[in-house]
Amino acid sequence: MSARSFRWTLTVLLIILGLVVGYQSTPWFIETLRRLLPAGAGQPDTPNILDDRRFQLTVRLALTVVGGLVGVILSSEIFRFVLNVQKQIESASTREKIALTVGGTFGVLLTVPFAVLFSRYGLIGIPLTLVVGITFVYLSTVAVLSMKDLRLVLPAVEGEAATEVPKIKILDTNVIIDGRIADICRTGFIEGPIYVPGFVIDELQHIADSADSLRRARGRRGLDILNQMQKERHLEVRTYDDMVDPNEPVDKRLVSLAKSINGVIVTNDFNLNKVAELEGVQVLNVNELANALKPVVLPGEEMRVRIIKEGNQPNQGVGYMDDGTMIVVEGGRDYIDQDVDVLVTSVLQTVAGKMIFASVKAQESETSEWTDRSGLRLPAARVRRRR
Repeated sequence: MSARSFRWTLTVLLIILGLVVGYQSTPWFIETLRRLLPAGAGQPDTPNILDDRRFQLTVRLALTVVGGLVGVILSSEIFRFVLNVQKQIESASTREKIALTVGGTFGVLLTVPFAVLFSRYGLIGIPLTLVVGITFVYLSTVAVLSMKDLRLVLPAVEGEAATEVPKIKILDTNVIIDGRIADICRTGFIEGPIYVPGFVIDELQHIADSADSLRRARGRRGLDILNQMQKERHLEVRTYDDMVDPNEPVDKRLVSLAKSINGVIVTNDFNLNKVAELEGVQVLNVNELANALKPVVLPGEEMRVRIIKEGNQPNQGVGYMDDGTMIVVEGGRDYIDQDVDVLVTSVLQTVAGKMIFASVKAQESETSEWTDRSGLRLPAARVRRRR
């Protein structure tokens, strides 16, 4: 059963339960009013009102509606609690799962005699039974976990390593529009379920409906990327959206959602990355992955680059590697729109990416000497001036 089906089933059952309880509690409610508002004491008409059939029908209807509303509220809270428990169980090791199962079973069995004993005390026995049951389950689970070697109790555990379930990956708006996430998922670098919050889809739809042509194109690209990913790999959508406040900004909701379901945010937004890290949320930054995959360049290496424009400083030229890394070439101004061999002098690594500084490699004709007609040996630079 999916999470959405479970939620709808739970909601319907609790609404029905609330309606039944509200309907059946009418006699008890009227009897309680009768005790609190006895006849006399300046209220001689009170008993007649309580015995009036129309008044009783009104009370029954009101209590039935209230019971249904309480069922709706309880279903939302119980669903959140169940999801949290589910995530904790999924992330638990095999040892912890076995301890919880065995400890819970022993705890329930130990509670049965006390439940029979407390049943003599009527309604008071119910909370007493719950307290004793929870205590026994907790102590039994702790006892199983404290065993130094669980294989003495359950030999099947031998040789089985505790495996950690991959966390849910939550996509933000920017990384979807960027598009590289689809290729990353296709290569299998991201494990576990991928979740797209409903408010992220709503933001993409809002961008796609923008009057600005550029924003509209970005929004439509994001929606196309999602459709492509949905065909290639199943995406979870809108399942956990109720766990965050819908009035908060999108970035804050992403962080809150990741904390609630113990998920990982996948983004290329620098600010969201920093905020999530401050909140203790794990982040997978696509830009950091791209920088990590770029080829390593060391000072002194030779490479060939095309100078496409002037640099900020005099006599500088700027070119780019195939992966987009900027190369600032000293003495490259005279080689704009030309391919030239350069020597790497230094590499600057920043949070925004990598920048390479290089200088034009001296040509063999420029470093060689030239003999003029008079027999004097002159540098190539002087030769060019004489020509």
